[in-house]
Amino acid sequence: MNTSKKSPILYWLFGLLVLSGVLGLTYYSFYYASAPAYFAMGNGRLEANDVHIASKLPGRIEQVTAKEGDQVVKNQLVVKMDTKTLEAQLKQAESQVLKAKVERQRAMAIVEERNSECKYAKKQLQRTQDLIQRNFASEDDLDTAQLKVETTQAACAAAEAMVEVADASIQAAQASAERLKADLEDSSITSPVSGRVLYRIAEPGEIVASGSKILTIIDLSDVYMTVFLSETDAGKVIVGSDARIVLDAVHDLHIPAKVSFISPLAQFTPKVVETREERSKLRFRIKVSVNDAFLKDHIDLIKPGMPGMAYIKLNPEVKWSDIL
Repeated sequence: MNTSKKSPILYWLFGLLVLSGVLGLTYYSFYYASAPAYFAMGNGRLEANDVHIASKLPGRIEQVTAKEGDQVVKNQLVVKMDTKTLEAQLKQAESQVLKAKVERQRAMAIVEERNSECKYAKKQLQRTQDLIQRNFASEDDLDTAQLKVETTQAACAAAEAMVEVADASIQAAQASAERLKADLEDSSITSPVSGRVLYRIAEPGEIVASGSKILTIIDLSDVYMTVFLSETDAGKVIVGSDARIVLDAVHDLHIPAKVSFISPLAQFTPKVVETREERSKLRFRIKVSVNDAFLKDHIDLIKPGMPGMAYIKLNPEVKWSDIL
């Protein structure tokens, strides 16, 4: 008696399960089954490159201006390192530049003095030679005058070498100062891309080594989906082919895209493809990049990792309304 009353309920439940299975199969067939002959399709996830913000120099972090999830723009200041030591070293290097310039002035004065002595010694030598011709000087006087000329010439050369040493000291001190200025600039770390902060790894006050990661930023200026196509479809696709991306979470939004890369080598399809049969086949990796204008207008919507389908147009004359 009780069993007969429950039977209609069981039938209704069975019917609902069958209906849900049919609807699910219809949904799968529409989004994952097959595309018309003039389209290629593949499933994947939105991807973007990670950019790691690191300190070039070891030191203490003074400030981190971005938090996880924040949007940052290119050249925005995101990390400030403590620069007290560098500023002191720069003052010391600039003092060394001034000191080297003073040493050069001193060396130049010595060069002028030695040149004057050399000129006087040469005149004395000439007078001695004239006196010898008139028998008013001896050969010893001539030798002494000649030695004086050679000595003053050597002194001139030594003085000129001191000038070259001073010039080298100036260049070394200036190079040291320029290096420290560059280090000071590198202590203010800016974002090289516009994107979203994924990880904040270090905090103000922490001491980090050279090359230590502080932030990880997702580069949202180049968002793409990687799909795998058979050789038949891949042979019809060219770089620049028009494409559309449909995310599982937002079916009514058709994201404009272009094919930006086609692998020259076939490979076994990875596990991201839905069925084992498809994964066992050799396919070509295709990169479908999202339109730049769309990225700017929907920056909050784009979330790398979201799954979806990429549709690639094989015939440029076919309209998107034929499939989407």
